[in-house]
Amino acid sequence: MVLENLSGGELDLQRELDETVRSLREITLMIEQSQGELAKLSQRNAAITTHLQQVQGQLDSMPAQEIRSAYDSALDAQQRLFVMRGQLEKLQAEKNHLDRLKAILEKTIPNTGAGAASASSPGAAKGTMTSVEMLVNAQEMERQRLSRQMHDGPAQALSNFILQTEIAMRLFDVDTARAKEELNNLKSSAMGTFQKVRNFIFELRPMMLDDLGLVPTVRRYADAFKEQASLDVIVTVTGNERRLEPYLEVMMFRALQELLGNAARHSQATQVKVMLDMGDDRVRVSVDDNGRGFDPDAVQQGNSLGLKLIRERAEMLGGSFDVDSSIGRGTRVTFTVPARS
Repeated sequence: MVLENLSGGELDLQRELDETVRSLREITLMIEQSQGELAKLSQRNAAITTHLQQVQGQLDSMPAQEIRSAYDSALDAQQRLFVMRGQLEKLQAEKNHLDRLKAILEKTIPNTGAGAASASSPGAAKGTMTSVEMLVNAQEMERQRLSRQMHDGPAQALSNFILQTEIAMRLFDVDTARAKEELNNLKSSAMGTFQKVRNFIFELRPMMLDDLGLVPTVRRYADAFKEQASLDVIVTVTGNERRLEPYLEVMMFRALQELLGNAARHSQATQVKVMLDMGDDRVRVSVDDNGRGFDPDAVQQGNSLGLKLIRERAEMLGGSFDVDSSIGRGTRVTFTVPARS
């Protein structure tokens, strides 16, 4: 493809495609490296677990320090393994996003194989370019949100850990009891931060979505969200509960994440009802809150990328999307997609 023959908008899309391809190469290499590191950590964890089992069989005769060391090593190995799995999961999710973006861009830009025919229609090309822009903007907003969460959460906590460690080290020479107290405080803080990191990783890409499917993951996420947002979340599942195509499960889970997040951030609701109806030929999702509501027309004309992307994806799959809300009487968002189990 010759760049000189492209218009300004097409040139921007070609640059976006080139950047996406480059990012895909980089993230594929990182995934391969992480998989190798994960294999090493899994072997180490297995060896430490075997040693811990041996220690448990000799608790009466083994020194307390050696027992404590064995348990500390096992805990450290498990935490490292968990964090590496989360990192690999995050990288894989990012790669999946980039793969989808690459496919959309290749269809959008003229003279790139199959994309040339579809680009011949100005209306179709404009609609696809709008979808690409929405997708890119939504991804960027998500990256900004994750960046803020990392800065305000784990990054800040790690900074505090360093400070607490320095305090404890200085106290050891002058006040051993105070030093132990500081270390206990540090341990409690670390455990709290570790739980936050686990929740953070779950939001990025819950492993149980791949292992168990949409329904168990939605129930687990609703329970965690209820605690974090102090919001009463009720999940009701009807129909034939079953596994669906992976991309459908991901699409519906991300949509539910977005809708629950909107209810917590904007609606001032105290209760959200999630209805998941697993029909034979289609799946229907409804999220109903008792918040302050809004004007759907104003939101549709505004910058609510989340709702627009849910609508776009549902309709691209041959489904439907509907918002029923008005100021002062809550909001109900409903979307359906064809069922492919």
